[in-house]
Amino acid sequence: MNLSYKLGFIFFKMVARGFFNYRVFGDLDRINQKGAALIVCNHASFLDPPLVGVAFDEDIYYLAKKTLFDNKITNVIYRSWNAIPVDQEKADMSSLKTVIRLLKKGKKVLIFPEGSRTSNGAYLPSLPGVGFITAKANVPVYPMRLIGTREALPMGGGAIHPSEIKLIIGKEWRYEDSKYTETGKNLYQRISDDLMAEIVSLHD
Repeated sequence: MNLSYKLGFIFFKMVARGFFNYRVFGDLDRINQKGAALIVCNHASFLDPPLVGVAFDEDIYYLAKKTLFDNKITNVIYRSWNAIPVDQEKADMSSLKTVIRLLKKGKKVLIFPEGSRTSNGAYLPSLPGVGFITAKANVPVYPMRLIGTREALPMGGGAIHPSEIKLIIGKEWRYEDSKYTETGKNLYQRISDDLMAEIVSLHD
């Protein structure tokens, strides 16, 4: 971890435990094994990336909307926290390929299949990008579900509210080509849908 990431890690871990009674359910030793992994999780709050990240012993990478990098100061901060800018207005193949390169280098990357935060708590439809990454990178996938982050910091909510937050870790998931008959974008969408179903099914 670089210094900025480490300071952020310590800060968010303290906040998670002290303010949100943050608890993790699942096999932490397994997700902290060395090597590449794609982490997929539901998305309801700006708190989601750091509250997934503090469950890991090493730094992880994640996608963040491109507009967050427009300011010079936030650009430096987000990049030091391993954020990868993605254009949400169109299919951003360059960002997806960056993720695949990181995975092939043995890094861990967090992706939200829904693409953006839910405004009302309902799960959003999954997007094909995570399916594309899964099919091309061929690395272990760890489905995870966050509970409580929308209540803590909802979209447009402004202030942070006290809330109990749980992170539930699912079983390792592997892409197997033989299980799918679809091709191209239909294949990527089907994989994304399957991963989203895994996330939704998780319980503590």
